[in-house]
Amino acid sequence: MDYRLDEIDKRILYHLAADARNTTAPTIAEEVDVTPATIRHRIRQLEDHGIIRGYHADIDYERTDGYVVNQFRCTVPVSDRQRYAQEVLQISGVVNVQELMSGRENLVVTAVGTDTDDITRIARDLSDHGLELEREDIVQNERFHPYHPFSPNNGHLTQSLADIQNLAGGAEVVEFTVAEDATITGKTLQEAKENGMLDDETLVISIERGDEMVTPRGDTAVESGDVITLFSREAVPDGTLEAFKTE
Repeated sequence: MDYRLDEIDKRILYHLAADARNTTAPTIAEEVDVTPATIRHRIRQLEDHGIIRGYHADIDYERTDGYVVNQFRCTVPVSDRQRYAQEVLQISGVVNVQELMSGRENLVVTAVGTDTDDITRIARDLSDHGLELEREDIVQNERFHPYHPFSPNNGHLTQSLADIQNLAGGAEVVEFTVAEDATITGKTLQEAKENGMLDDETLVISIERGDEMVTPRGDTAVESGDVITLFSREAVPDGTLEAFKTE
């Protein structure tokens, strides 16, 4: 089963992309109102599922004894693109390879050389490995920014998901904080089932309303601000996720 990102995961990815070195679990936890242990657990899940692939230093090589950063746009047979990408990473000086979904210029190779002669050596090594060099450029600067839609300040983040826990066998436990204008707000659990917002495989475990715990029954109405915990033997259906989104 594919890992399902919720709002907490998106905030984690945003902050790590912005500054992984100085971002702490307590800082993110305070923003999304969960514990630091939850954030650390989520980060491990994102790593285990290959969503976070690593943490890399952004190095200005020109400040290290005047090294030259060069980018080569190359063409290789599409069927062998992945193999070539792995091979050229072994060339001394190559620091990054991007595979592009195109016929020509489908590998972008970034390399660091001590001088122009060293860059020429790297270009020759790329050719010797069978890459067709289309063009090359000296990289003056490179800037990064985290993905805007994952930002806490982005108005498009309307989903009221609080927490998704993926369990063994594909089961999920999901905790929602009900938004005022969510589709399910004001409806009873029975009405939610009749309207397809909750299916027979999804169990309402608990409803937390302020300082009290409400026993989930068919005639229990969902109110704005309720914290509802669901259990599903499989992934929670999209219809249920939609019901807890704001309009």
